[in-house]
Amino acid sequence: MSNSSFFRKKSIDQILKDIHTNEISDSHGLVKNLNVRDLTFLGIAAIIGASIFSAIGQASANGGPAVSLLFVFTAVSCMFTAFCYARFAATVPISGSAYTYAYTSFGEIIAWILGWNLLLEYAISNVAVAISWSKYFVDLLEGLGVHVPDYITMDYLSAARYHKMASEAVAEGKTFESLSVNLRDGFTAWETAPQLFGIHFIANLPALIITVLITYLVYIGIKESKNTNNILVVLKLLVIALVVGVGAFYVKVDNWSPFAPNGISGVLKSVAAVCFAYIGFDSVSTTAEECKNPQRDIPRAMMYALIICTTLYVLVTLVLTGIVPSHHLTGVEDPLAFMFHMVGLNGVAGIVAASAVIALTSALLVYQLGQPRIWMTMARDGLLPQAFARVHKKYKTPSFATIMTGVLVGIPALFANLEEVINLSSIGTLFAFLLVCGGVLVLDLDPENQAKSKFKIPYINARFITGGLLIIVMVFLKIFSAGSYDWFFANISGGEDFGNAFLMLCFLIIWALISFWSYTRSLSLIPVLGLIVNLYLMTQMGTTNWQRFIIWCAVGFAIYFGYSYRKSKLAVNS
Repeated sequence: MSNSSFFRKKSIDQILKDIHTNEISDSHGLVKNLNVRDLTFLGIAAIIGASIFSAIGQASANGGPAVSLLFVFTAVSCMFTAFCYARFAATVPISGSAYTYAYTSFGEIIAWILGWNLLLEYAISNVAVAISWSKYFVDLLEGLGVHVPDYITMDYLSAARYHKMASEAVAEGKTFESLSVNLRDGFTAWETAPQLFGIHFIANLPALIITVLITYLVYIGIKESKNTNNILVVLKLLVIALVVGVGAFYVKVDNWSPFAPNGISGVLKSVAAVCFAYIGFDSVSTTAEECKNPQRDIPRAMMYALIICTTLYVLVTLVLTGIVPSHHLTGVEDPLAFMFHMVGLNGVAGIVAASAVIALTSALLVYQLGQPRIWMTMARDGLLPQAFARVHKKYKTPSFATIMTGVLVGIPALFANLEEVINLSSIGTLFAFLLVCGGVLVLDLDPENQAKSKFKIPYINARFITGGLLIIVMVFLKIFSAGSYDWFFANISGGEDFGNAFLMLCFLIIWALISFWSYTRSLSLIPVLGLIVNLYLMTQMGTTNWQRFIIWCAVGFAIYFGYSYRKSKLAVNS
């Protein structure tokens, strides 16, 4: 393939050779300090974060106890994807994660846009975690009798929106005290905020402060980050065990009926929040160059982390919805603490609030650890300025990339809205998962590539299964959910929900094409299923998120053609 092509690829042999060259070992050397336990704890730290202490509340309000099944379904999708990540990590043990995997399978332009979306995944995810951390930290201070002004704990958009909603509610005759906590806090923040030239100063300062502190910790070394994370994860797991163990005694089985109070549409409304819960498992692969035995330990750590975290998510969801009727969880930002307040266990609620600060700190650390290492790898390939590849001589960390990550997380965390951030992050994550699964299928078309990996995905021939599943799903929907067909045909012809119907049509066409390729190429079933499930979850993100995603990709392509295409080492060395 020509080095002038947009789809020029890096060979696996060249990547493996580069890892051992003097250029990397001397100028870009990272310290090999992580074992399988450390990697598993990194995965748990990333997965058990903002979702279990915050987003799980609104997800349960939308879908009821049935959200527990959505966690299982999404985990199965992640398990398929994890096999593909493990396959690549065992073949190409380098810090680029999905970006490097795409470079070897699809080519440079796809690798670039995936790396660009990984920036979205990690940076925006960390913004969400920082915002959640701020909420729990402020609640903890309030519990200790320390009041923090509302205008330095909330984003500008939320304060403006809540102020308007509260004002309208009071004008309609409602009392201020009868309004929700969010509306009251937003109204107070807007009214009490200092003003400059008529502009209200409202910003989430605790979110910025914790981002700065975590960025400093990541900057000074992987060993320090690892040890801190391991301690935080142990504490987090102990508290979740407390939540499940104590909460189980207060579960009322009647609260699980109906299991899906808002139907399947209510459950699917929580797709973004549930997908957001799992975005961290792929961060394990970004530490490949700091692992003692990446080809053995990264696949194991991914599987261990997914199994442990899925079990915990399901148990916590069932306990939460068993104690608190799901409709009472609408708008609740600290559902686990709220759950124990409902049954009069205020002491346990205080412990949960304190532990949430610990849990979110560890999640923030892992995301902040992963992003600079992807940028470092992209800079090595010439797609980003060489400053991003700089490794600190003393601390052996990607110094400039770490600082830039702190800036790109800390500043938006001051002003961003949590719900919007979660939705935007989830679609970028699923895009990365999608390409990793597809990349394995492309890579394994060459038998020589299969021989270079120490991790083998169990091979099941998808020749008849992929198409058979499509037929079964279509027949099932026709028999048991005829309304789905009515909705589709009513909207695909120009109805109000045309955008979502069009996304579903595209999904079905791509599934049919994958079925054809599975039949003609005898593809491996596990990556095929990962491809289909991740694509389906992307269709459930809604047209607004797809529009933002397309705009983000368009900006990425502009940067690629304006800078990266010419500066790429594959182009320079040709």
